[in-house]
Amino acid sequence: MIRISQIKIPVTGKETDTQVQRQLAERAAKLLRTDQSAVLSLTIVRRSIDARKKPDLYYVYTVDVKVENEAQLLKRFRGKEGQIRAVKEKPYQFVQPGEKQLTAPPIIIGMGPAGLFCGYMLAKAGYRPILLERGKEVHKRLADIERFWREGVLDPASNVQFGEGGAGTFSDGKLTTTVKDFCGRQREVLRIFVEAGAPEAILYDAKPHIGTDVLVKVVENLRKRILAMGGEIRFETQAEALLLKDGCVVGVTANGQPLSGSAVVLAIGHSARDTVQTLLSQQVPMEAKAFAVGLRMEHPKEMIDLLQYGEQAAFLSAAPYRVTAKTSSGRGVYSFCMCPGGYVVNASSEPGRTAINGMSYSGRDGKNSNSAMIVTVTPEDFGGEGPLAGIAFQRMLEEKAYEIGKGAVPVERYGAFRTAIRARMQDSAAAEMQTGGAENAWMSGAQTAGGMEGSLRKRYPAFAPAIKGAWCFAPVHDILPDTLNQALVEGIDLIGQTMPGFDDGDAFLSGVESRTSSPVRILRDETGQSAIRGLYPCGEGAGYAGGITSAAMDGILIAEKLASTYHPVVNCGKQ
Repeated sequence: MIRISQIKIPVTGKETDTQVQRQLAERAAKLLRTDQSAVLSLTIVRRSIDARKKPDLYYVYTVDVKVENEAQLLKRFRGKEGQIRAVKEKPYQFVQPGEKQLTAPPIIIGMGPAGLFCGYMLAKAGYRPILLERGKEVHKRLADIERFWREGVLDPASNVQFGEGGAGTFSDGKLTTTVKDFCGRQREVLRIFVEAGAPEAILYDAKPHIGTDVLVKVVENLRKRILAMGGEIRFETQAEALLLKDGCVVGVTANGQPLSGSAVVLAIGHSARDTVQTLLSQQVPMEAKAFAVGLRMEHPKEMIDLLQYGEQAAFLSAAPYRVTAKTSSGRGVYSFCMCPGGYVVNASSEPGRTAINGMSYSGRDGKNSNSAMIVTVTPEDFGGEGPLAGIAFQRMLEEKAYEIGKGAVPVERYGAFRTAIRARMQDSAAAEMQTGGAENAWMSGAQTAGGMEGSLRKRYPAFAPAIKGAWCFAPVHDILPDTLNQALVEGIDLIGQTMPGFDDGDAFLSGVESRTSSPVRILRDETGQSAIRGLYPCGEGAGYAGGITSAAMDGILIAEKLASTYHPVVNCGKQ
């Protein structure tokens, strides 16, 4: 197989898949200095967009081709490998089973990406896993979430955080990850997603995404495949405690009933705070870890598209961005979970606390684009003692957000937010006076800071918050500690210097984005197990992932670890 990179094709908005394939075959043959008839097959490996020389935009492809006389052709490029090089196909291979005998099927707690993919791989290998999910199956869950957004009625067990598919189902569905992958797990995750109904383009797009509406169907199909391969799924079943004996797990208590299992996977997600508290009380080793908090920032999608793609934006889907800045104090401010053409969503899971997230549908055709603008916090920042200090910090922020929004998502113009924070950076007397002025601004939806003030409303008069769930104007600047607020203002203004308009005072901030990742790491060793043997911490909730793809990859990794130790269940029966 020959891999050819950096094949550029102009973006015209009129390209069909057939035309693209033909152009790629022509370019590949020309680069290989051979006839096009010699190209036997061509597979797109990667596709990105080069918008550095707007208004001229290009798709940039990497392709794998099979050709006649491959060895002879490659001799022409020996010693000049770069754009053209030989590659070997290395399909993903699951591990060979271990020798230790299971006396009951493995138990997987949680059905987010980590639990789903761990269960999928184990079911496929004949282990007949039992998956426990405290929430509901995805369509019932969707109905509960839409009711919450419409009526404000929260179900603590069925919401944006809990239920089949996990928190990632109600997000942008981005499948990018920075995890280094030498074993093919990332490609396997994407392949399984495609088999379950995701678009084939996720196999090669540089920034693949699925979208909430499609993810709902994909998650349902993954569940059906697990069941067809011998797995068992129990919805509305909460694992309440581990059953332990002589330093080993021997099962769990679920809905008040014991369930035997000598191998238990903890794929609990980053919001199962009650479960983490129980695990700590049972002396499962864990530690506090750094995570990030911040606020959602919204701009008109049309503006972001224009900034990213220029006048050619109409030919392309909604534009993503990734922005970072380093403040004078050394703190990093960066975008997270960017949702082109998406919505801010009320992602709360506990009464009296407001947490938000971002979400896009597959078409990414909402009027606004948003991202979380976040700052990393460490145990030194959030204080407290013990492994659960980060959870206490999250809850404090969520309670503040709930209080100032009276249960609705609180929203503030960035100009008003910036004015209030700058005032606080002056002497306390001046800060008191300036904050009063800022409160008048946010109550009216106006903003008062200098710079590009008012331009968004002049250019995009229909620009308004795009939020799933009730929202209201409120002093968002009162949620986060001022050290973090100051970092956000400095960071956003720095980003505005290179991305004009990003720091416009009319942009919206909402809060609080508190659940970017788990604030706890449940410790595991090289076998994937806790010090409590047979217990396998897994995924984002255990502190080993940060997104859909990395969580799914960790689910596959833990399936491998478990399978390399144990032999598939034989004649143990289902419980």
